[in-house]
Parts: sequence; C-alpha cells; structure tokens
Amino acid sequence: MALQDIRGIRLGSRPRPGSGDFSRDLDQYVAGNKLLLLPTGGEVYRSMWEAIQSARETIHLETYILRSDKTGQRFAEHLEAKARSGVRVRVIFDSVGSLDLSPVFISRLRNAGVQFLEYHPLAPWRPRWSLVRRDHRKMLIVDSRIAFTGGVNICDDHAPIEDGGSNWHDVHVRLEGPAAFELDRFFRAVWYNETGRWFKLESPDLGTQGPSKVWAAANQEFLHRYRIRAAYLGALRAAQKEVIIANAYFVPDLRITRALAAAARRRVQVKILVQGLSDILSVWYAGRYQYDYLLRHGVRLFEWPGPVLHAKTAVVDGLWCTVGSYNLDHRSLLHNLEVNLHVLDPNFSGELKKLLESDIALSPELRLERWRRRPYADKCIERFFYLFRYFF
Repeated sequence: MALQDIRGIRLGSRPRPGSGDFSRDLDQYVAGNKLLLLPTGGEVYRSMWEAIQSARETIHLETYILRSDKTGQRFAEHLEAKARSGVRVRVIFDSVGSLDLSPVFISRLRNAGVQFLEYHPLAPWRPRWSLVRRDHRKMLIVDSRIAFTGGVNICDDHAPIEDGGSNWHDVHVRLEGPAAFELDRFFRAVWYNETGRWFKLESPDLGTQGPSKVWAAANQEFLHRYRIRAAYLGALRAAQKEVIIANAYFVPDLRITRALAAAARRRVQVKILVQGLSDILSVWYAGRYQYDYLLRHGVRLFEWPGPVLHAKTAVVDGLWCTVGSYNLDHRSLLHNLEVNLHVLDPNFSGELKKLLESDIALSPELRLERWRRRPYADKCIERFFYLFRYFF
C-alpha cells in the first residue's frame, strides 16, 4: 500500500497479515519533518555540536551513558559556553549507565549554570531510588525545533578510532520539525516526575520542514509501557515483501518472535542483523537460544563481524522504519525509559534500508544445519541465560 493510500482507513484497527496497512496509529504521526540519517558516531557528534552552537533558548540532553572522557569533555566545552551565554541547559543522565562520571565534570558544568538530573541514583536512602528501572534514552533537543535520537551515547565508545574512540556501529537521526517538540515534552515529563519542578515549553511555529511523517513514541515508567513494541508488531503483521532489522541486544519476547516467524511463513523476506560478539555476553547468549526457532521458520540471521553493533533499527517494505534506543529485549520492554522515531517516508526508509543492506552484505549468514552442530556446552549456556532473560 502506497503512503498516499492510507487515508480513510479506520485508525487503530489491527492490520491484516500482509495487508501493507501501516495506518494502525496514523493519528500519532506528525507531518512536516526533515530527517537526516547519521550512520557514524563522528557524524552524530559533529552534527550535535553544530546544533548546540546554534541554540538561543534551551538545550536539553538526556542520555544513558555520559562519561568524562574525551568525547564527554568536548560536549562539556560546548554546553558550558552556551550556559554562560544565557541559554538554559538541562542534562539528564542515568546513574547506572554513567556510573564512572567524574564529580569534577558535573561541578564544572553546574558552576557554569547547567542543571543536572541523575536518574534513579544508586542510593537506597535517596528518593526515587531504583536499581532496575533505568533511563536508556539518548536525546538532544535544541530550542524545541532540532532534535537527535537513536542509539549513540555521550562517550568514546561511539567516537571514531582516529579520535581515540572504539567506533561502535550505530545509527542516530537528526530531526527538524514538529516532532522535535514531542521529544522535548518527553524530556520535561522525566524532569518533572523526578524533581517536581515544572518548566514551560513554547511550541515553535516551524511549519513544514520536510516530507516525513514521524511518530515520536516513548514508554514512560508505567504509561504506554508496550507502545513501541505495539508499533513493531503492527509493522511486522502488515509486511508484504521485506523486513530488515538491526538490533544490538536481540532477545525478543514471544509475541515479537512469533510475528517474525509468521512474516517469514508468508514469504516475506525477514533479515535480522545481530551481534557477532556482544559487549554483554549474558544478553548475547540468551538471544542465541532463540535462533533455532527463527531459522526453522525461514528467518535469515546475519552476524555483524566488525566493532560492537549497537544499532536499534528496522525497515518494513521500504515504507515504514524505526530508529531509537529500544532494543528487542525484555529490559527495554519492561524496565527502561526508551524512545523511538517511527517514520512513514519511502525516501528516508529507503536510505536506512540501503545502509542495513550494506551491513548485511558484510555479515556471515547463519545456516540452520551448521547452527545445530554448535557445541553442546554452548547450547547449555544459551539455555541458562535465556531462563534469566527478564533480569538483564
């Protein structure tokens, strides 16, 4: 079904299998957005710094990992300069993800006027303490008009090798348009829920910046907990031709697993790019336990051979795509604050598809016959960690 044909379909209806109907939540999509795909950490950081330098009123940064390494120091320089110039700068970072963040780093920016929120500090005696519930989002919003989100944290892991980084493989999006204001509202909601302090946001009159329809989808602590997964399920059910997924920590719940298998049985080409070797072995082993089921039903799996794969993206039929912080695992589903951009735009979706296909071309494919011949010890380890999939 072409993008221009989705008007007039009953909103909220469950798409028929293979219908090509992506209208399930069409009322959630906001038109008039301009998107730029940023496929490397170097491009992401340079674009972010440029946006920060353009800020006139507010800069809001929310991230799972904020480190006082070389990349973090570069961000500190830009944020400090804007705060001293009178721009209101607020930063939310997760206590677990940013465990090694230097207090000196925070003090320096606070002295310049930057406001900080440490999300769920690891201190049982403090308010809002929680070990399990984490803020896994990665967002930067400038003046409620330019926003960034995806999988890239503020640390050297994503920086290029030549800049002293590890060059993790990831995807981020630069967004300009009405959907940027929605991301700013998500930021404000976390700030208010954790501090009790409210600040006003002025919706900028941006008009039409580009052709993309965007649904900025977030799962709050308890509100809309399954919203991002529901969008995935709707897209998988509607798929007619092709599903391409790249997901860093791939331990899907039963409904996603069955939806992938059902699409493959309908002769939809389902390709999934997974970690060759993960930075979190427990999650890696747990995910591998499900490979046999997926391969048996015709899903094609490819293992990324390069640096750590950290992307969380999907493209369906070259029309619908999603980019964000949401992993197809139980932590993103049940515990974390996450945000994804669901996009209806054949041009942007096609660009992301081309990127994913180039990655898949570099990645060895897993074959069922060979997969079943892996060592028995590996099978036992996979089964063990899969039993504890809800806890990591």
